[in-house]
Amino acid sequence: MNNDTLKRLLQAVASGQTSVASAADSLQHIFVEDIEYAHVDHHRTLRKGFPEVIFGQGKTAEQIAGIMEKMSAQDDRVLITRLSEQKAAHIQALFPQSVYHADARVLLLEKTPPPICGRGPVLVMSAGTSDIPVAKEACLTARAMGNEVETVYDVGVAGIHRLFSHKEAIERASVLIVAAGMEGALPSVVAGLVNRPIIAVPTSVGYGTSLGGMTALFAMLNSCSSNVAVVNIDNGFGAGYMAAMINRP
Repeated sequence: MNNDTLKRLLQAVASGQTSVASAADSLQHIFVEDIEYAHVDHHRTLRKGFPEVIFGQGKTAEQIAGIMEKMSAQDDRVLITRLSEQKAAHIQALFPQSVYHADARVLLLEKTPPPICGRGPVLVMSAGTSDIPVAKEACLTARAMGNEVETVYDVGVAGIHRLFSHKEAIERASVLIVAAGMEGALPSVVAGLVNRPIIAVPTSVGYGTSLGGMTALFAMLNSCSSNVAVVNIDNGFGAGYMAAMINRP
């Protein structure tokens, strides 16, 4: 339940359109709804401005669908991350209005598109084409949270001249998300060009000594650019969520 829904309910009670008993029934699970295998946090939208997000990895399709059923009764959108194609097919049969993005492993159910409420565009960048799935997860998360999102892909330091042709988009952005694997250098380069926050996302892309993204993570944590913050390896969702919070008016 979000603020607008709560206000409409209270106004309906005040005007006599809704009985106190009916309103009380609607608010029965305003905090937590226990469905045995999950405690659905309906209060999160009121508390944080965005509904609980379902982490699909490790849950069965039936469990995810059960959580979605409870959430969609009270929220306008439901976001699921790390969802396999097999589970997505099962869920979409039950929620045909949902959209699955296979490259990002994200499923989004939206009753209505979110209003754009950010202070400016969020720019999501990837060093290479192989980093796009992680960047796309960040992109979808930031959009679901009501942000205008622009993307620039495959502009890594191996061909740094590619980056400078996107100078206008880089300077226009309020927050930038930069996903990179290998040596993880791109966030530092981008951060040196702007006076905006950079959220760096190390990806698990690279050969042996990239250590599954650890090399990129260490490089980003040791960035000499002072406007770089770092999320976990492959955590595009976390980057998109943080960018949306920074970008709130």
